[in-house]
Amino acid sequence: MTTSGPVDPSRHRHGWAGRVAYHLFWLLVAALVRLVTRLKVVGRERLPDGPFILSPVHRSFIDTPVVGVMTARRLRFMGKESLWDNPFLGRFLSIMGGFPVHRGTADREALRAAVDVLALGEPLVMFPEGTRREGPRLRREDLHEGPAFVAARAQVPIVPVGLGGTPSVLPKGKKIPRPHKVVAVIGDPIPPPPKVDGRVPRRVVREHTDRLYRELADLYVEARVLAGDEPPPGGVDPGGGPQGPVAR
Repeated sequence: MTTSGPVDPSRHRHGWAGRVAYHLFWLLVAALVRLVTRLKVVGRERLPDGPFILSPVHRSFIDTPVVGVMTARRLRFMGKESLWDNPFLGRFLSIMGGFPVHRGTADREALRAAVDVLALGEPLVMFPEGTRREGPRLRREDLHEGPAFVAARAQVPIVPVGLGGTPSVLPKGKKIPRPHKVVAVIGDPIPPPPKVDGRVPRRVVREHTDRLYRELADLYVEARVLAGDEPPPGGVDPGGGPQGPVAR
């Protein structure tokens, strides 16, 4: 599996003014998110220092701002190129950390843009489900192989993130958020799969996606339990906390 064109990180580099605007904007978002969600982040210390791919579950529009305030580091997000046709919206999205991608054949341009951003040393958010899904469990067939492929090509780890409570804050089809506890559980980084003769074999990408699915599925359950969206699988311990795999 290959992407067309050389890596060109300079296409997505932002100057100091853009970085300052990013942090000021996200300080405001953080205040609003914490006001509505009482956000709790578990495992923040597991985030690597260098570039990595942050791969959260996706159940609500509020997932993006929640993920954006989990760390003080500048995160990058993909956006459809057409959104930048409006200069004001495009500028706003760029301040947020977004960058335009052309959704071409097999998403080659999007994947190349992702590798470019990681080459700058910045973390990249890639929702492996691609779009918002519904339900209390992940389905393997919903996971795309893009994060695993980019991780292998850029040789960076994937960090899975379970999000609990976000559908209760902003359910699908609703526009006004309502207060509800949200918990983000950050998993251990998954090392990048090796290249073979400079290429990323389809088999390796598929196996890496399988591993991401298993770890992300467990983190999603854990986050839902901690957010109060479902009872703990092992019941409740004498101290009132969850038992079993969700008690880290």
